[in-house]
Amino acid sequence: MAELDGQSVTIGGVLDRIIFRNDATFYSIVEVKTGSGNDTVTACGVFPGVQCGETLTMTGNWVTHEKHGKQLNVESFKAELPSDVKGIRRYLGSGLIEGIGKIYAKKIVDYFGAETFKILSTESARLMEIEGIGEFRASKIKEAWDSQFAIRDIMIFLQTYGVTTALCMKLYEKYGHGTRAILETNPYRVAQEVHGVGFKTADRIAKNIGLPTTHTSRIDAGIMHILSLCEDDGNTCIPRQRLLKSAQILLELSPDRINERVENLIAFGRLCVIADDIIQRMTVRKMEETIEKCLKGILLDKRSTLPDIWTERAIEWSQQHECLSFSAEQISAIEIALTNKISILSGGPGTGKTTILRAIVAILAAKKAKVVLCAPTGRAAQKISETTGYSAQTIHRLLQYKPSENVFMHNEGTPLSVDFVVVDEVSMVDTFLASSLLKAIPTTAHVLLVGDSDQLPSVGPGNVLGDMIKSGKFHVTRLNRIFRQEACSEIVSVAHAIMNSGNNCPTSVRSLDAIDPARDFHFIEAETPEDCLEKIAELCKKYLPVWYNVDPIEDVQVLVPVHRGTVGTENLNATLQNVFVEMERGATWTQLRIGDKVIQTRNNYDKNIFNGDLGRVLFLDGDGHSAAVKFNGEVVSLDRKNLSDVALAYAISIHKSQGSEFPIVIVALLRQHYIMLQRNLIYTAITRGRNKVFIVGDPVAYASAIQNKERAARLTGLYLEKD
Repeated sequence: MAELDGQSVTIGGVLDRIIFRNDATFYSIVEVKTGSGNDTVTACGVFPGVQCGETLTMTGNWVTHEKHGKQLNVESFKAELPSDVKGIRRYLGSGLIEGIGKIYAKKIVDYFGAETFKILSTESARLMEIEGIGEFRASKIKEAWDSQFAIRDIMIFLQTYGVTTALCMKLYEKYGHGTRAILETNPYRVAQEVHGVGFKTADRIAKNIGLPTTHTSRIDAGIMHILSLCEDDGNTCIPRQRLLKSAQILLELSPDRINERVENLIAFGRLCVIADDIIQRMTVRKMEETIEKCLKGILLDKRSTLPDIWTERAIEWSQQHECLSFSAEQISAIEIALTNKISILSGGPGTGKTTILRAIVAILAAKKAKVVLCAPTGRAAQKISETTGYSAQTIHRLLQYKPSENVFMHNEGTPLSVDFVVVDEVSMVDTFLASSLLKAIPTTAHVLLVGDSDQLPSVGPGNVLGDMIKSGKFHVTRLNRIFRQEACSEIVSVAHAIMNSGNNCPTSVRSLDAIDPARDFHFIEAETPEDCLEKIAELCKKYLPVWYNVDPIEDVQVLVPVHRGTVGTENLNATLQNVFVEMERGATWTQLRIGDKVIQTRNNYDKNIFNGDLGRVLFLDGDGHSAAVKFNGEVVSLDRKNLSDVALAYAISIHKSQGSEFPIVIVALLRQHYIMLQRNLIYTAITRGRNKVFIVGDPVAYASAIQNKERAARLTGLYLEKD
């Protein structure tokens, strides 16, 4: 009978070729030999952990692909290891097992034949009978064999829960061979101990294994999940009634039962109660207490290791050194920073923060004071280095983070040897990083915190800069006078108009051909998401390289409020990748291609690359599943596991752009982005542009964002309780 589209069938065969595999989702396109001849079936679906040579039994429906013809859309499958010598040799030669390549696969299978898998599993010492395999190699092969099958077991078990390969690896690294047993007995433990395994995934597993919905581990995990979501939104605590209501919806249990467990968690020190019946995780409470204690300690310690500075004379020297005259506002800011133990310098673009910083650091350097400049991200540290002419580093590097132990080498017991600390882009510093930094600063040092309080707050929980300003305990200099306006910067004037209730939309054009390249700020109208997408691609590919003689990948950054949708980072990246890099420069095991612009999405201290670092893919190894990526001028080698933390970066979210500055910025702005449209979001996006800014989108969306000045207020415990 002829095969019909939609017809459900079960087909068995040997996996002959993996045409495509996405390691993040397990989605694969494979060729399976279905008979003794050369008959093959192309199948597509989710195939976690399978390798060539395995026997697959697949159930699915026939579909006809426009390009690739008839395929089996697989809904479920079973995999068995190959039993014949040819299949075993191919399976081992796939590079799956560390220490066994094609040469050793042939040697091993030729020697042990069909008994090979049994030998590897139960008699691995016999591998030393083969010439070239000593005790060390044999033990490594055995270790890799056991690890691979433990991971494979976890992957197949978790495939229905949407857990990624990288997360499976993370689970195995933490729990080893016992991973599946832990998942099957107490999945809520995993949800709380391993970042990435959410409560909902654990809850689905728990229901499958028959754990009752009233189990205390489920309720406790649900409560902690609500607090985790709260912290993901930037808060560090939550009112008890809001916690109970949210947990009631999540767990479908009574508030009284949930409150009983809240009290239990408080009694055992996992939660605490602060002012007005507000609930907070104890670990976060200790961080906020550390911030307050350290700041208070610096203020109360009247000692100072700074050399004596006659500020009036120092400022005169600095003006001669800089060949300019400071305004009264700038002179006051310099005096406050040099004479107070803790001070805050806040201001928007073009208000002279850089001039003040340069002057302060030059004065301190001339007096041979021990000064350090730091920032929360690599790009922010690089920016302050370029603008001041003095070396700066990330806070993590300054504190000498030790990833193997998850600790900073500099802390209250081993403080920094420093007289003056400058921290730039403080609005980006969350509660965890602030507490770690302040612990390491001696109370005899001076601290200058620099930031723009009108920008977006930190991605992590907390509102450290805003809370410190609001507390009234510190000297704050707010810079309002715009100096860069004299250079006719429309970027600066528009940014300040936004924060000063300037509701008028800048002059816009409908066509790219109507743009005046000499101007530094542009608004291009786009009627639909598709029109917006097309105009951004045309700007990058055709217009900007001609107008400004720039590299459209290196010098241009597209910023978007959201990730999903026609004009979200995901679709924009896919579109721009096809504009700039040919598909032939890719590899079947990853969506990246040689030449791609990428961003690191997680701190990787072993590789010395950090969340937000931008890079370019230089090389992809199809056999070894590894890549070479150039970050900050250094080439970094990444394996498949590390590469899961790398994403395309032709377009990034506005949040990800914090602390960075780019020669040319394109901002996509549509009514479809309404959830994110706020004044400080647009302000942050525009102020990322150093030379040129292009907004492509809808004037109505722009006006809506400018009028929405109500920020999503963050609830924190910092300075919430009065002294």
